[in-house]
Amino acid sequence: MAKEKFETKLESAKKILETLMNPEITLEESVKAYEKGMGELTEAQKMLEEAVIKINEIKSN
Repeated sequence: MAKEKFETKLESAKKILETLMNPEITLEESVKAYEKGMGELTEAQKMLEEAVIKINEIKSN
C-alpha cells in the first residue's frame, strides 16, 4: 500500500474536524471521527518528523 501524502492526511483531518463540528452528529459517530482524525494527525506528524530528520541529514553533509 502506498503511503499517503502529508497534505492528504491534513486534508482528511480537516474534513473530520468539520464533521465533528456538526451539532447533529451522535456521540458514537463523534468518537469514531475523533479517533480517525487523531490517527491521521499522528501519521502526518510522523511524516513531518521524518522530513525534518532528512533535512538535518542533508544540512550536515
